[in-house]
Amino acid sequence: MSEQSARSGLLRSGIVVSIMTMLSRILGMARDIIVANYFGSGAAADAFFIAFKIPNFLRRLFAEGAFAQAFVPVISEYRTQRSLAEVKALVDYTAGTLGLVLTALTALGVVASPYVVMLFAPGFHDDPEKLALAGELLRITFPYLLLISLTAFTAGILNSYGQFAVPAFTPVLLNLCLIAAAVWLSPWFEQPVMALAWGVFIAGVAQLGFQLPFVARLGLLPRPRLNLKDEGVKRILLLMVPALFGVSVSQINLLLDTVLASFLPTGSVSWLYYADRLSELPLGAFGIAIGTVILPSLSRHHASAEGEAFSDTLDWGLRMVLLVGVPAALALGILAEPLIAGLFYYGAMTEEAVVQSARALVAYSLGVLAFMLVKVLAPGFFARQDIKTPVRIAVICMVANMAFNLILIWPLQHVGLALATSLSSLLNVVLLFRGLRQAGIYQPKPGWGLFSLRLGTGCLAMILSVLWLNVPSAEWFAWDWLQRVWYLGFLVVVGLLAFIAGLVATGLRLRHLRH
Repeated sequence: MSEQSARSGLLRSGIVVSIMTMLSRILGMARDIIVANYFGSGAAADAFFIAFKIPNFLRRLFAEGAFAQAFVPVISEYRTQRSLAEVKALVDYTAGTLGLVLTALTALGVVASPYVVMLFAPGFHDDPEKLALAGELLRITFPYLLLISLTAFTAGILNSYGQFAVPAFTPVLLNLCLIAAAVWLSPWFEQPVMALAWGVFIAGVAQLGFQLPFVARLGLLPRPRLNLKDEGVKRILLLMVPALFGVSVSQINLLLDTVLASFLPTGSVSWLYYADRLSELPLGAFGIAIGTVILPSLSRHHASAEGEAFSDTLDWGLRMVLLVGVPAALALGILAEPLIAGLFYYGAMTEEAVVQSARALVAYSLGVLAFMLVKVLAPGFFARQDIKTPVRIAVICMVANMAFNLILIWPLQHVGLALATSLSSLLNVVLLFRGLRQAGIYQPKPGWGLFSLRLGTGCLAMILSVLWLNVPSAEWFAWDWLQRVWYLGFLVVVGLLAFIAGLVATGLRLRHLRH
């Protein structure tokens, strides 16, 4: 297969994953609105969110974090250098090891659920009813950790074989199950919030069941067997140790942000939440998509000792992310208030909350591009089975983030926390990029000057058109929700068309995206 054909395949896969991820994010927002409408923010809702957060926290730590980063490069190498029978043996042994550990952890979590709740939400100790309810809910939701981790395992297999659409669509099922549970199941329960817990459990079964037939088509349906002495399993476990620490670093950062925000004026946590939800849209829609599709490709290039192809794939990924990330970051900064007002200004949301959330979004917008670039640069290390370097960099950035938080929170309050996150992400990008360049892993291809000119022209056209058509904040607050949504959509479409027109006017064509 030629490099151009390979790049075309990556572009198509990236678009598919982007569309699926965006669908999941949109349904996630719809889920939040529906859950809030049915359960509000009372004790029952608090209990569910904690019971849902715990398995999700552990999932991000083990399954989609450390395990995925360790498993995909190894299975991609096996696929390139070994027979299907050897790949199948690796899948079976990994499934056995992973299944045993997760089953034990799940059983422990179900039995000790009240104590686990107290660990994650010590404030519940003063409210025995809420603590008891959260414990009951956790007994139902904790098995989701086992199910979603096995789902991440099967997703890793599919991604390694270039089948990205199915794993990218799978998260949609969780949102659909929770929406259905809130609307149709909750009336059947004496304690309606129990329906949401069962919705989580059903979603885990549905997500795993949805992917298994596609894995079976590859001839790799797992038959769990235990063999801790297997070479591939030992390598995965060895790679997981630093990866687990690296993922823990990001979770510590999030925990620190939450702790510090709790000391700020009432509403600060919510303002950061709304801003963060919007800043994650371009990351989820494209940054994660490109990172997902290039990791298996990079792993195969590394396994085949194709250094130039490895570097070219990184170069292509960086250009694709910049092509989307730069205008997305600029749009979030320029349209911060219209975006927050158009999407959230109704019900209990006040003008002050819109303004404060918009200020946080502006700060997050400075780091949106960095968040996306990390998703391309980090796989440059993971694909080479070098997890220690990005972990070392993550530790440096964690310390920097803590310092930025403590320095900026006093003059800027909640905006300071958002700005600290952006600054530490920018530092992450600089250190990852420097590491790849110094090691000779990445060599920029010719054409960056022309690419930058085209990108700059498109962004300038977008900025001028949006600033010309936007209206003062007072008008956004005076309009009803339908007017706000309509005009916000109009600005987004005009800005997008202006950006594309700028690219086309400077000679960019679709074929250029394949190189």
